[in-house]
Amino acid sequence: MNKSGLILKLKETGALSRNSAEEIVETFFDLLADAVGKGSRVEIRGFGSFSVKKYRSYSGRNPKTGETIHVSAKKLPFFKVGKDLKETVNDK
Repeated sequence: MNKSGLILKLKETGALSRNSAEEIVETFFDLLADAVGKGSRVEIRGFGSFSVKKYRSYSGRNPKTGETIHVSAKKLPFFKVGKDLKETVNDK
């Protein structure tokens, strides 16, 4: 399922207009992205949690040339699956 599929499903089950359902989904994802972007942890019980993992800089090697290169520090979004979602996936 993608974002448009989620909007259609919300429209069908929530008796909402397409514009209202789209606004709800867009607002949810915008708030989620803003919170994670600011370094906050977002937890949705039964689904999972979103957080930011920080990686230190390190010296790497270019596999083509063998040249040593510097890889700068970075932050990446991380999703940890919740227990209920894990059980749902394993039961089906």
